[in-house]
Amino acid sequence: MELLYDSIREILQNARAKAHRAVNFAMVEAYWHIGRIIVEDEQAGEHRAEYGKQLLKYLSQRLTNEFGRGFDPSNLRYIRIFYQAFPIRDTLRHELTWSHYRLLSKLKNEKARAWYINETISQNWSSRALDRQISTLYYDRILISQNQDAVRDEASEKTSQLRQTQLEFIKDPYVLEFLQIPPSSKLYEENLEQSLINHLQQFMLELGKGFAFVARQQRLSAEGDHFRVDLVFYNFILKCFVLIDLKVGKLTHQDIGQMDMYVRMYEDLHKQPGDNPTIGLILCSEKNDTVVRYSVLKDNQHLFASKYRLVLPTEEELKAELERDKFLIEQSLTNL
Repeated sequence: MELLYDSIREILQNARAKAHRAVNFAMVEAYWHIGRIIVEDEQAGEHRAEYGKQLLKYLSQRLTNEFGRGFDPSNLRYIRIFYQAFPIRDTLRHELTWSHYRLLSKLKNEKARAWYINETISQNWSSRALDRQISTLYYDRILISQNQDAVRDEASEKTSQLRQTQLEFIKDPYVLEFLQIPPSSKLYEENLEQSLINHLQQFMLELGKGFAFVARQQRLSAEGDHFRVDLVFYNFILKCFVLIDLKVGKLTHQDIGQMDMYVRMYEDLHKQPGDNPTIGLILCSEKNDTVVRYSVLKDNQHLFASKYRLVLPTEEELKAELERDKFLIEQSLTNL
């Protein structure tokens, strides 16, 4: 009887899920058509700006009276923007809700918009997760990482498919505002580690696709000496282990040398046949560009250093950081 009940329960759950998706997409299609006729009507008006303002106010009052909440002027403006961003109805995706499309419609960069759509569907992002990734310029951070690799490959006249794939998962900076630690707080590495464990799901979302948690403070032993790696993950897309070392303060040569040793030891002790080379990632609150430039990090394909931030930066701050990275790339090319 229990098996029979479970079978019926699964059928009902699947049916409800399909019905929910169908209702959501019906709403998306309805808003698309509403946006289309609003835009077409506005374009026929002689004074578009003033006419559009009065039109949305009029529609809002009438629609609210008849259909209830959800048709205030602000939402109608989003509906209009939605149609303008997605003028071809056949490009709408059943997997996305109206909440997703409201966020996507605000993106001016069509390539970024397409990338976020694919990631949202493949990673099953909620609208809240999508909002967070957009607000922290996830696409831009990955793009700049890929550009850095392309510049290095072009300069050295060699490419590495695995290296390119790795860089899609290594961002800079990581944004850990979900830890809710004020920047003025005195922070220790063990506290940072504990906070990340407490918010493991959000941290893995920030890391990227395909990550599975393996261990915390995993011990590595050789010839009587014992060492511990802060965090260990396995990435099922890269097919490799990812070791993470947490640092409060500026990156040092000692940090890099320690991670290099961890990666070599992990390769000997834990890497399995079929695994790709282990990746070492040092997360530091202050990234030292000089140390990176003149250390083993510069040419090592398996060691990375990335900055983390505990407070959500503004869009202007992140854009400024990306511009700084582009300048450093141009400088490195000039010195070749």
